Amino acid sequence: MLPLPSPFMSLAMAEAEAAAARGEVPVGAVLVEAATGKVIAAAGNEVEASGDATAHAEMLVLRRAAAVRDGARLAGCDLYVTLEPCPMCAAAIALARLRRVYFAAYDPKGGGVEHGPRIFDQKGCNHRPEIYGGIGEARGASLLRDFFRGKRDEKMPKF
Repeated sequence: MLPLPSPFMSLAMAEAEAAAARGEVPVGAVLVEAATGKVIAAAGNEVEASGDATAHAEMLVLRRAAAVRDGARLAGCDLYVTLEPCPMCAAAIALARLRRVYFAAYDPKGGGVEHGPRIFDQKGCNHRPEIYGGIGEARGASLLRDFFRGKRDEKMPKF
């Protein structure tokens, strides 16, 4: 296990590991109040368990934090997530007005921040958080690789 530069990213990794143990794609997210360092919400993917395609870790922490803070705007909050947010999550992050996004693994196929549509660079995007990618990248990528390798192995015929 590789050391991570932030206890918040470590918590996000723990959420991703818990998601994997539940059979979910191992992505975890933690939302932190930047001024105090208080964790407002933490979650791992719940797509399979909930039957909800929008139950990504990022979406869950945004919803939970909005309920805790009694409002949709989460200015002054930072998101730590184990995988580059997809376009849906990136759009929600912009709408929530997050201060910073730290992510571990890059997602060339499904990412929406540094890859794909680059949501924060779009003309119609009204807010762009500071972005820091590659924080704990090796561990985040390893979780995903191991999970999907296991899924492929499950599908292979046993002789």
